[in-house]
Formats: sequence, C-alpha cells, structure tokens
Amino acid sequence: MSDITVPVHVPHDGTDAEARPIFTEERRILGIARSTWPGVLAPIVIGILALGFWEWIVHYRGIPHYVLPGPWLIAKTLVADWGTLSGSLWITLRITFAALIAAITVGVALAIIFTQSKWLEMSLFPYAVILQVTPVVSIAPLIIIWVGDINLSLLICAWIVAFFPILSNTIMGLNSADHNLINLFQLYKANRWQALRYLRLPAALPYFLGGLKISGGLALIGAVVAEFVAGSGGNASGLAYRILESGYQLRIPRMFAALIMISVTGIAIFLLTSWISHIFLRKWHESAIKREN
Repeated sequence: MSDITVPVHVPHDGTDAEARPIFTEERRILGIARSTWPGVLAPIVIGILALGFWEWIVHYRGIPHYVLPGPWLIAKTLVADWGTLSGSLWITLRITFAALIAAITVGVALAIIFTQSKWLEMSLFPYAVILQVTPVVSIAPLIIIWVGDINLSLLICAWIVAFFPILSNTIMGLNSADHNLINLFQLYKANRWQALRYLRLPAALPYFLGGLKISGGLALIGAVVAEFVAGSGGNASGLAYRILESGYQLRIPRMFAALIMISVTGIAIFLLTSWISHIFLRKWHESAIKREN
C-alpha cells in the first residue's frame, strides 16, 4: 500500500492553527482592558491630586473651616451627620425618580400621539416648548400655592424640567424611521399599530435612551431647585433644605457634604441610565457595538 500524504496547513507566523483563535480572543480581551482602564484610572488619579491640593492649600493658607473646609473635614462631617443627610437624600431621590418616571410616561405617550397626528403636534408642541423654556424657579412658588401639597408640588416642578428631553428626543426617533421601510410596510398593508410596534419604536429607542440620560440629571436638578424654593423644614426635608439650613448656621462642612451627596447622586443616575442604554443597544446599534479594528 502506498503512503498517503495529507497536506497540513502551517501558519506563516509559526503558531498552531488550533491555538490561533484562542490567542486572538486573548488579544481582543487585552485590547479592551487596555482601552478601558485609562478611562477609569485617569479621572481617579486627577481627582486624588485635586483633593490633595485642596487639602494642602486649606492648611497652608490657614483658611477657616467656615469659609472653605478641607476634604478630610468634609468627609468626617459626612460620616458624623450621615443619619440626617441620608434621610434627606432619600427624600430627594424619591422625588427625582418619581418625576423621571412621570416624564417617561407622559413624554413617550405624547410623542406617540404627536407622530400619529401632525395636527396635534403642531397645535400642542409649542406649549411644551414654552413649558421647557420657562424657568422653574419663577413658577415654583405659584405651583406650591395652587397645589397646596408640598411633595406633589416638588414632583410637578421636577417633572417640568425632565419632561421635554424625553418628548423631543422620542419624537425625533419616531420620525427617523427609514422611509424605504415605511414604504415597504405600506406596500404590505401594515396598519399604524404594526408600523409603530415593529418599525418606529425600535428606530426611536436610541433617541429615547439619549433623552433619558439628559432627563435623569435634570430631574435631580428640578427636585433640588424646587426644594430650595419650597424651603420646607422638619424631618421631611430634602438635601436642598439641609444646604440652606447649614448656610444659615454657618455649618459649611455640612453644606459641602450635602453638595457632594447631590453630585455623587447625579453621577450615579448618569451611570445607571448609561448602563440601561448599553444593555438595550449593545447587540445591534452602532453607538454601542465595539469596533473590531
């Protein structure tokens, strides 16, 4: 019997052909890690350096704590007053998320209605613009007087601020569906509900999620501003009132602690909405898919 020669493919780089996919996957993971870690470490390092310089300049200049407290004193105040500040944070968060949920519900519903009826959009959308450009500080006292209930008044003020980005972005997304696909749906006799469910809503999802990122922070800002205007004290007080209270009593470290809690909360809301956007878009939308080259 004659010998049979089986051709074997040898890679030009000398590596085993079966091992190459594993090495390729490892390189891809290492590449993702290398591109991700600088974006995480760089802000942390800069923040630590800024806090260190802040602490040094306060001690070097001998600045009184009632003018500018150092980061270490603010941290100790945050720990010491956590019982009071955490309760106020929960009140502010409750108003913020309630306003955001209301903004999503009303904004998406109106966006769908407006895209189904251009007459309604032309008739009512200008009033939404007027509501958006009117400073909430100027109308918050009237809302508080008319409504009577403080919590509901704060919710309405925060909703006014957070409502418009959801509405405008969702309308843009619903109107951005591919016209060729719209014609195809019409060709196959699809009704409005089918076109909305299978074409317009998926096309609007990235726009809606972009508006959600904006509205999350705006809802927090609206809640804080409304609390400043309302000025309600007692146990049912949000972080804004704690800031006012600390300013009146010259407890500046406590004021900075409350400010830091608001800032960290805003960052957390942005990260949460960004994560939600990534979860919904990571498998199909160009803004979330990782490039291979």
